[in-house]
Parts: sequence; C-alpha cells; structure tokens
Amino acid sequence: MTKFADLGLRAPILRAIEESGYQTMTPIQSKAIPKLLEERDLIGVAQTGTGKTAAFSLPIIQMLVKGEGKRRPKTTRSLILAPTRELAVQIEENIRGYAKYLHYKITLVYGGASQNPQVKAMSQGVDILIATPGRLLDLMNQGHIILREVEYFVLDEADRMLDMGFIRDIRKIVEQLPNKRQTIFFSATMPKSVEGLAQSILTNPTRVEVAPAATTAEKVDQYVLMVPKNLKRKLLAYVLKSEAIKRVLIFTRTKHGANRVSKNLDQLGVSSSAIHGNKSQSARQKALNQFKAGEIRALVATDVAARGIDVDDVSHVINFDLPNEPESYVHRIGRTARAGATGISLSFCDHEERGYLRDIERLIRQKIPLMEDHPFHLEGVQPPEKKGGDEEEDTARSRRKQQRRQHQRRGNKRPNNKAAKNPAKSRRPHNEGNISDKPAGGARKKKTKKHYRPSRG
Repeated sequence: MTKFADLGLRAPILRAIEESGYQTMTPIQSKAIPKLLEERDLIGVAQTGTGKTAAFSLPIIQMLVKGEGKRRPKTTRSLILAPTRELAVQIEENIRGYAKYLHYKITLVYGGASQNPQVKAMSQGVDILIATPGRLLDLMNQGHIILREVEYFVLDEADRMLDMGFIRDIRKIVEQLPNKRQTIFFSATMPKSVEGLAQSILTNPTRVEVAPAATTAEKVDQYVLMVPKNLKRKLLAYVLKSEAIKRVLIFTRTKHGANRVSKNLDQLGVSSSAIHGNKSQSARQKALNQFKAGEIRALVATDVAARGIDVDDVSHVINFDLPNEPESYVHRIGRTARAGATGISLSFCDHEERGYLRDIERLIRQKIPLMEDHPFHLEGVQPPEKKGGDEEEDTARSRRKQQRRQHQRRGNKRPNNKAAKNPAKSRRPHNEGNISDKPAGGARKKKTKKHYRPSRG
C-alpha cells in the first residue's frame, strides 16, 4: 500500500491531498496511517522531514467525521502538542490544508501572543487544537480550556519536549485527559527518558520505525571544516560566495551569536534574518515567511527554533557552532534533504568543539568527511597558540588588562607587605598627616611632613 487512494480516505480529504501535490506515501505514512485508522495507540520513530505531520493528522481528520457537530464550549475533540511555536504553526497550516473541504473548527494556542483571540476561539469549542504546553496549561488553569472531551491526543517531537523541560507540564496535561482516548506518540529519537514517558501515557501501543534512532538523512552530504573560532565569520563569508548555496540555514549555539552572525551577513550583502527565543512571535513568523518566499537567502537560528522550520528547497545547512547535544545535530541537518530531495551540511569546528564532534560521530555511527578545500584549514588543524575567542572577546580581554594597569598606576593595587599594614613595625618613614582645621576663609592648608625617626624600642 503506497498510494493515499488505497487508504479508504473520504473524497474531500483525498481531493485536498491531491491538490497539495502528493500521491505516494512516505514510509512512515504507509506504516502508521493504517494502524491509526484501526484506532490503536501508536509510537512512531522517524527522522525529521519524513512526513510525520500527515501520518498522524490524516487519520484524525478521517475519524473526526464520525462525530461531527459534537463540539462543546471550551472543549476540543483532538489535541496536538508541539514543543515550539514555529512547529505548532506549521502543523496548523498543514492540517488546514488537508481539511479545507470539511467543516472543522481548528485553532492554535501558543505563548508569546495575546491570549484573548485564543480564548475567544475556544469559547464555542473546536474539533482540532494545536498547542504548546506552557500556554495550554495556563489557559486550563484559568478555566478557558477543558480537556475531558478529547478523543485523540498527539504528542509530537516528544524528545524535544523533554529537552526543553516540558516533562512536568506534559504530565499535568495528561492527568486532565479522559482515560478512553487514542494516543499517538511521535519522536525523532528514543532515549530511555522518552521511552519511559511513552509507556506511561500509552495503552498497549503498536510501534512503527522507519529509520534507526538518531540516524541522519541518507541524502544529506555531510562535511566538517576545521577552523579557529576567531576565523569562523571569515570562513562563512568565503563559503557563501558559492552561487550553489541558494537557500541556507545557519545554526548557532546562542541567541546573541545568531544576532551577531546575521548582522555580519547583512554587512557582507547577504540578505538574512535571525530567529530565536528572544524574538517576538510576529518577528519570528515574519522571518520564516521571508525565508520561505525566497526574500532572504539565509536564516540564522538556534536549536529551540529548529524544529519548527519546515521549508522546502533548503540547499545547505551550516553549523556555525557545533551543538553540545549530539541529538541536536540530527535535527539540524534534517532541515535539508526533505521530501526526497538532496542537501549538504557544513559544520565549522574549532579545537574546543572537537569533543562535540566525537560525540556526534559516535551517535550517528559514521565518520563525517573532512573538507580541506578552504583557506583556513591549516590554521584550524593546528593547536591554537592561546585559548580560543572571537575578535570581540579578544578586544574585551585586552581592554580589561589595560584598565587593570591603569588602576595599578593610580595606586589602587592592594599592599601585600604585612609591614605596610602596621607602620610601627616598619623601618621606612611614613607620613603623619598634620592637617589643620579648615580656616574661616574656607581654604585648606597643605599637608606638612614631619621628620620621622623610628624608636629603638
């Protein structure tokens, strides 16, 4: 069974799928959808970009037709949890596309935006609710959302949920769900913590897996480039001279690093934008839309935003900083080579990051080829003369040294000599300040020094 037409889906759903340009199912879809149509709990393990959203949303859209019109105020018939706002928005867009010829009420609940429109949308009840855990729990505590009517519950990107610290929120949400429900659990990787969560919320689940846990996309050509930390920006400028890099995702480890890289690219004439947790939801969505539309060439992101970026035709992924969690590498490079296409991943590695590189290679069970064809390779493979730091950090360090020298010249250095603390024990003459009282005229008399002869006693 490889065609969507073979699944027995309703005509309006098949029509929407065909208009989206899909006819043949991906491996995860062909394995998961028939099981879900049997209304069984399911654990799905598949790498990013394999069509997981359609794998769980199409069966839900099909099964919700049976009870159409059962909506009650403040309730939802199905709940889909996603770790980030970007991923929640992406899921909502896909589901609206698949259900556009059916009369479903679909709404989105996430933080970083006003809750008033979300509360209003939930007031009459909905068929499908896509939410992030924090805002959902907040509205539940306020009494605006009730989960006792949920028939289908989906936990998407479960491993990322745990990485972001949502485990307690998830358990609180699950406690409010009815016992009689179908639970769908999807994750790109399955460490023991994720496996334990799955077993605690599913009932006799069936498991489908289309790729070994924590493997990278087979159609991604991966390379590592050795470079000193302070030369990474120059290497990025050199790499982006290639016209083959038409649409590129650049990952940094920190939010401030993403802003610095984006600013540097703009100075080089490369249109770019940064997307991370400190950006408002409207700014993040605007940058994502510009990237999708091809208005900007590069999108600089942190790992928190990585899961929500589902953009076709991303030719390259550049790891400006290697992630300190090897699983994040898998998710990063999964942003390219989507839907059967090919892609290229370039990872910049300095001496401090070699441990991260070894962890990544151990996880993906393969050696990443070394790319030597760039101007900074020799400097990158040689041991650094001093501890790594970018140009700004070096400037700040030299500024601090200069300030310390100035303080020492002004006499601010604390004395180390014990004798200096007790003048009576010192044979060196010291001043006895003979400062007279201030005269009536307001002028101060100058200090006068007396000759001091230390006592023999």
